[in-house]
Amino acid sequence: MNRLIIITLVSLLLNCKNNAQDNANQDKSIHAEPVEVPLKNGKARAYFASGCFWCVEAIYESVKGVDEAISGYSGGHTKNPTYEASNTGRTGHAESVEVIYDPEIVSFATLVDVYFASQDPTQVNGQYPDFGSQYRSIIFYQNEDQKQLILKKKEALAKMLHAKIAAEVLPFQKFWKAEDYHQNYERLHPNNSYIRNVSIPRLKRFQEKMPEVLK
Repeated sequence: MNRLIIITLVSLLLNCKNNAQDNANQDKSIHAEPVEVPLKNGKARAYFASGCFWCVEAIYESVKGVDEAISGYSGGHTKNPTYEASNTGRTGHAESVEVIYDPEIVSFATLVDVYFASQDPTQVNGQYPDFGSQYRSIIFYQNEDQKQLILKKKEALAKMLHAKIAAEVLPFQKFWKAEDYHQNYERLHPNNSYIRNVSIPRLKRFQEKMPEVLK
């Protein structure tokens, strides 16, 4: 058999195997029992993925009642993911943020509203200019009440926009904090070209939509 044909067949078999494994991992994530994170010092935690975590972190930190937003990785099937590994799309993780907030000041429902108001909710696998499964949109729920709230808001938005909403709704399992250099990136690097051309304009668009929730 021609060597090129053999190489092609092996490549196709490996791709099929990898795709089957990816589908199995995705199915496992969808049907897993959610992990509920307990309050700590009166503060709750929520988890969202919506494109580049530099952008999302800055958006949530501008909201009243949010103490901090931490960049990291969630929704995948490997342990201790790194930026380089998650960027391959093979770990299943999406760039995510952990939002630490005071539920006496801001509700989970409002955080979900912030989520949808700060992105293109119809964009599949990313937010411009970042595309790929590692940039896909996900809202993670920790209990059935959160899940139903998210689904109702997603359905209402779909009816309003007359379009399919891209965000996945997944049970929260684990959040892995990203490398230190990713934390507070917008605040610490205001002159970075990505921050000036993507993050800050995205933040300002959100602020114009929901001025009532800003600090």
